[in-house]
Amino acid sequence: MRSIIALSGVALLLLAASGPADAKGCIKGAIVGGAVGHYTSHHGLIGAAAGCLIGRHEAAKRERERDQGRQPRGPDDRNAVQYR
Repeated sequence: MRSIIALSGVALLLLAASGPADAKGCIKGAIVGGAVGHYTSHHGLIGAAAGCLIGRHEAAKRERERDQGRQPRGPDDRNAVQYR
């Protein structure tokens, strides 16, 4: 009984010490991949993992494309807005 309480305490401490996760695209990809994996071949966990990886890749690709579309206005004025 003591070991269960001790392990639960350690698990709570580790959970509290962890930082926020950057899950852009992962959650939606994992849901879709898990559902597809479950219904096609009964491998929902593998589908969720693959969906998470694909979702993260696609989110990063969209962010790169969005950042490339934004051009700096000058050498010292990279993110500032110019008012005319």
